[in-house]
Amino acid sequence: MIAAAISGGVDSAFAAWLSARSEKVLLLHALFTESSPDLKRLEKIAHFLKAPLEILDLRSAFKALVLEYFKKAYLKGLTPNPCVICNRELKFGLLLKEALKRGAEALVTGHYARVVFDPALKRYLLYKGRDPGKDQSYFLHQLSQEALSKARFPLGEWLKAEVIKEASKIGLFPLTAPESQEVCFIKGDYRELFKDLAAPSGEIVTVEGKVVGRHKGLYAYTVGQRRGLGVRLGQPYYVVRLDPRTNRVVIGKKKDLYRQECVVDQVNFIYPLDPSQPFRAAVRVRYRHAESPAWVEPLGKGRFRVRFDQPQRAIAPGQFAVFYREDLVLGGGEILPEEEVS
Repeated sequence: MIAAAISGGVDSAFAAWLSARSEKVLLLHALFTESSPDLKRLEKIAHFLKAPLEILDLRSAFKALVLEYFKKAYLKGLTPNPCVICNRELKFGLLLKEALKRGAEALVTGHYARVVFDPALKRYLLYKGRDPGKDQSYFLHQLSQEALSKARFPLGEWLKAEVIKEASKIGLFPLTAPESQEVCFIKGDYRELFKDLAAPSGEIVTVEGKVVGRHKGLYAYTVGQRRGLGVRLGQPYYVVRLDPRTNRVVIGKKKDLYRQECVVDQVNFIYPLDPSQPFRAAVRVRYRHAESPAWVEPLGKGRFRVRFDQPQRAIAPGQFAVFYREDLVLGGGEILPEEEVS
């Protein structure tokens, strides 16, 4: 028996359907937020799949492990990626444990990615999904070998258009939503999460150090942001850096957004590279970022310096840099702020 995590979206439901053709499936819906799930939709999917459905209340764990991480990161001037943390700590952490408790051998999800066991390396390797527009390997790069050994991604070989077409053909698509919300706990502007916090305001300064305005709290800004700065300087300015030590938002021109390097911390290697040796990789510094060739050099204590062949735009501390070799995910870690790099 295997477990399949379903959200109510077509991807997770279709992945469960693919698995149910050959194995007995237990459907699990993890309740992460205070918003009630569409139980009727979930029940209709379960009836269609002829599979039992169980709702797991993980709201307190979600708040402690994901929501608090998200808030604390923004308050420190970082740009967090909650999907990476949620996959590591909840979906392939707590939810996987709950599935195993119930006798499941594996956990099926609707991620567009692939896991392959390499007998020569004796390791599970993570690859991009076949659909370049839907590939979600970036969000999964922090998974452990134990988690990867239990993860099943039936959609890894599918294109999204093929999923929609086949789900419609079998009668599944009308029961589901076409897409799940990418950041599931945010409806509207993420800044609403901070409306009751007394975040200190501070100065907005140019890269030259000139004070040009006041900001309403570091949480309200991200690297690369252009709109909503509240300053008029006669030409476009962007957020270049957030400095929690001085509580300043540093802005500059478009050229000031580009960086040749960054440092990443607590790197999780899925492919077994020698952590004491530099290596070449194509590096993605955020989910929708085009991979760019770089040298990745060890600094010790789990840190690596990424030196890009060409400067990259808007590298945001708090996001994750993920290392690729073609479709293979080598690993990745969190991008550190400049002030934390010794």
